[in-house]
Amino acid sequence: MERIRSTPRPDWRQKTEAQGLIYSTTVKDDGSTIEYWHEDAYYLFTMPEVETLETVTEELHRMSLEAARFLATGAMGDLGIGPAAMELARHSLEAADPAVYGRFDLAYDGTGPAKMLEYNADTPTGLVEAAICQWYWLQDVKPANDQWNGIHEALVAAWARRRTETGLTRLHVAHVGEEGTGEDWMNAAYLLDTAQQGGWQTQGLNIADIGWDRDAKRFVDLDDAPIEAVFKLYPWELMMADPFGMHVQDHPDAVTWFEPAWKMFLSTKALLAALWHLYPGHENLLPAYLDQPGPLTEWVAKPLHGREGDNIVIHAEGIDLVQPGQYGNEGWCYQAFHPLPDFGGNRAVLGAWVVDGESVGVGVRESDGLVTDYFARFLPNVIDAPAPVLAPTATEGSR
Repeated sequence: MERIRSTPRPDWRQKTEAQGLIYSTTVKDDGSTIEYWHEDAYYLFTMPEVETLETVTEELHRMSLEAARFLATGAMGDLGIGPAAMELARHSLEAADPAVYGRFDLAYDGTGPAKMLEYNADTPTGLVEAAICQWYWLQDVKPANDQWNGIHEALVAAWARRRTETGLTRLHVAHVGEEGTGEDWMNAAYLLDTAQQGGWQTQGLNIADIGWDRDAKRFVDLDDAPIEAVFKLYPWELMMADPFGMHVQDHPDAVTWFEPAWKMFLSTKALLAALWHLYPGHENLLPAYLDQPGPLTEWVAKPLHGREGDNIVIHAEGIDLVQPGQYGNEGWCYQAFHPLPDFGGNRAVLGAWVVDGESVGVGVRESDGLVTDYFARFLPNVIDAPAPVLAPTATEGSR
């Protein structure tokens, strides 16, 4: 794994915005701007590295499913979501409600075993840049090479399987309308598009516009049309804390949710402690404990429901870092401190995508500091291998 300097395309902004990446520029408090999309460098993997990481990612997913079953027993408490949400998640897990995707964050530099940092299994974003933008970058800049990126094709195929398995044909896709950058909207729009390619009839709406018909005891959209299946880019723990969550809790089988309620067991940082309890010493895990650091002398404290590096606390030799934020009341997980790989001052984290339990691609983010936060950069990836010769398909043409 190497970080290779590259010359940005002169029209990169127009191209990435046309592909849906309308949220690359962030304006900081001092008025300066920072770009999320970076193509003045790329990360180069060897094929053996990719094959190893694929195996690791799929094994971590299988282990996480076992950890979900362990958490469902209540052995580690209510995970900061409360008894009602625990019961809903347990019911969903027992029913084997269908799921689609997730993203592991891994620390890896090519010289040792990858280490799992966390699993974003409920509402992971980053699909536009990982599935689309870096693929088109490859066609323009390195067309003779392969890329670790089968995300688009995998999503389309997964949605097609969900349609066949459930017997449903119409999917509502919901996002938070108040999110101002456009990131949630574009990720939801992309998932809506892949569902369409997978054969679903689709309808987009804001999460706040999902209604409950008390007489018919069913969820409805703004036209009072019944909602049978819905993808919601909104965290389960927030939905269950809202008064609306009462209807979800009282009528768990009224609608098919993507991602399903059992993802609450995977989207909590308590998963890290559960994995270490079940698989102590596993080479791809970091020691982790719930509520206290246990034997750890250098650790990272993570709020159970934290996102984007908010409220992260790092305690290590020469380091005492506290990130701001609004999380933490729900509880904490303490994970062994493992610094991110440093590529010339650029600290990289691999976002390893999982669709239907299979490893399908990666998105690489890097930061200047110890925490991958709102100011991280996304860089494309290349495999040091020739591009596969494939017959053109409708899916590839519509990416």
